[in-house]
Amino acid sequence: MGLPAATHMGAVHLTVADLDRSLAWYERAIGLRVQARANGTVELGAGGEPLLVLTESPGAAPADGFSGLFHFALLVPSRRDLARWLAHAARDRVPLQGLSDHDVSEAIYLRDPDHHGIEIYADRPRELWEGHVGERLTTLPLDVDDLLGELGDPATEPFGGLPEGTVMGHVHLCVSDVEEAVGFYRDELGFDLMARYGTEAAFLSAGGYHHHVGVNTWQSRGAPYAPDGRARLTHATILVPGAAPAEVVDPSGIPLFIAPPADR
Repeated sequence: MGLPAATHMGAVHLTVADLDRSLAWYERAIGLRVQARANGTVELGAGGEPLLVLTESPGAAPADGFSGLFHFALLVPSRRDLARWLAHAARDRVPLQGLSDHDVSEAIYLRDPDHHGIEIYADRPRELWEGHVGERLTTLPLDVDDLLGELGDPATEPFGGLPEGTVMGHVHLCVSDVEEAVGFYRDELGFDLMARYGTEAAFLSAGGYHHHVGVNTWQSRGAPYAPDGRARLTHATILVPGAAPAEVVDPSGIPLFIAPPADR
């Protein structure tokens, strides 16, 4: 039995080497805002439910090469919002790692000071890809000029942070084995398999979305979950209507927290 269609991703919890450094970077570069801070932990969001929770692990090294986070993906409400964010990144010299057209969405990629991967993206209209994700999901160069054409003047377009309505659209994980990961996320948790690329990557979702969870071995190559002392994903949250709160661990050792959405 599959997951409820309203299932979606919740807050991503990360450790960072220097909380003040990360906080300043996420506010300036990404445009998230502090929602709560206590005891070495900060909750960040864009006006709704928390999207990111950072906890300080002083001096932690990046978790490159281990299983864990590949990137978390912040979904903005509209293509114009994505254009506004890109104009801000260009104007304020935010270093980027990639700009891609996935057909189902348009996406911009970067890394934070601890090498945690981040995607900022906007979906294309659902009616263009729903039911055809496996054949349409791809990676092509993003048409930056066309995207910025959403704005009157990108050089002067104001940016006041990520807009309210931004959500955690999906989370990509570095896993030790894709086959095992698919067996867990599909057969045990109840996600639907939307696309599969051999033994290297798979994409799963609830309710026909293009993906809520991606799994790949592009960086991990069979490596275990990142150990203590690394800036790492401490858990990703999956919000499932009607679910009882539960902590689970996937076959790569990646912790997950399953919970019902908060009443709003």
